[in-house]
Amino acid sequence: MSNGTEHKSKADAFVFFGASGDLAYKQIFPALQSMVRHGKLDIPVIGVAKSNWNLDQLKARARESCEKQPKFDEAVFEKLSSLLQYIDGDYADDTTFSALREQLGKAERPIYYLAIPPNFFSTVIDKLAKADCLRGARVVVEKPFGRDLATAKQLNKTLRKHLDEHAIYRIDHYLGKETVQNLIYFRFANPIVDAAWSNKYIESVEVTMAEVFDVADRGKLYDEEGAIRDVVQNHMLQVISCLAMECPSSRAHKSILDERTRVLKHVKPLSPDDIVRGQFVGYHDTKGVAPESTVETFAALKFEIANRRWEGVPFYVRVGKCLPVTITEVMVNFKPTENEILNESQSGDEGYYRFRLSPKEEIGQGIKIKKPGEAMTGSIGELVIQPNEQDQMPPYERLLGDAINGDSTLFSREDAVEAAWRVVDPIIGDATPVYKYDKGTWGPSEVEEKVKPKFGWHNPK
Repeated sequence: MSNGTEHKSKADAFVFFGASGDLAYKQIFPALQSMVRHGKLDIPVIGVAKSNWNLDQLKARARESCEKQPKFDEAVFEKLSSLLQYIDGDYADDTTFSALREQLGKAERPIYYLAIPPNFFSTVIDKLAKADCLRGARVVVEKPFGRDLATAKQLNKTLRKHLDEHAIYRIDHYLGKETVQNLIYFRFANPIVDAAWSNKYIESVEVTMAEVFDVADRGKLYDEEGAIRDVVQNHMLQVISCLAMECPSSRAHKSILDERTRVLKHVKPLSPDDIVRGQFVGYHDTKGVAPESTVETFAALKFEIANRRWEGVPFYVRVGKCLPVTITEVMVNFKPTENEILNESQSGDEGYYRFRLSPKEEIGQGIKIKKPGEAMTGSIGELVIQPNEQDQMPPYERLLGDAINGDSTLFSREDAVEAAWRVVDPIIGDATPVYKYDKGTWGPSEVEEKVKPKFGWHNPK
């Protein structure tokens, strides 16, 4: 969605803090290489980290990362390599930022990507300001953006001390996914779909983000966050905002952001009755996890949106580790048909739209077809569309390209982040009990008693 009518001058330098980290290795270097391949990156790229590296070591790390990608091209990498620069220094040391100021040279519109833990955000921003590196700059901030509403507000206050809101890009890679963008396009591009997109016809909405694997080597980090902070407050609420937003009045960045934010502000704060938390058996054996940890590796939640379109339609979200499959899928379930000529009861076998967001994009429409015989009864069948994924742009390439070009459409705004935290804040931490569940199941049995759609959960396969 980089075609909004608002525009800001292209950045003339890209600086990323955390250049030796995992995020840089897995996402940033491949995205930068792809941008070079597509002719969208020709500015200096300055990595900053404290790893006792030199430029050659940074380039070796970048090569190792890029060579793992399916479309590695030596000439493309050499172009990227020629753009790379490196500063090895502590984020709390003024000399790190004076060295950065020198390397930026005559750059007037630098962009800074904070691919670092949130506890370093304030330090880096303050040091950038002190070194006179923020004039004309934009800053990209990685999630998690705060740990709760209070810390999110404090972080926003720190950023706004030195930057205008339009210069702050809060990244959530889910908004950069082609499949998530298709949620918006599919609805507004098809009048017959948009006409039925309300509480008049929709019974409930389900969003499932399931992972078959555990927390692996992320034990310590995951134990500080848990499933709600890790994916619900950000990814899942962004999916809900894309599903439930009103049609923007224009293609302008602000108009699109306004509608996504407006619907988040109408999501009711969660209560303990709206959630079941779970923890898979064996989580405590994970390296880095506290022996008595009550952090959730699973959560099932019910959201409600207090506006005319969605009043009375529950939005169910289910996320977790060690579940039966790795898949992210949205089910929009339609209300049972009430027609006197039909010999059917309300069984839940009704029409739906199904959006598979990963691992392979798919859009399905469930429709009812009459069964052979005299009775007016039917069964559900599905029409499936599988979009061509070959030319889809990876999320980080899309988002970094947008940030460099000054397009904030796919990023979160200050009020949107705080609205999302306001929804989950009442149930963060140990506000509710955590129940055990076996690996390979769909979470604790308490989900079936407390948080489930009218006709039961749809379990993706």
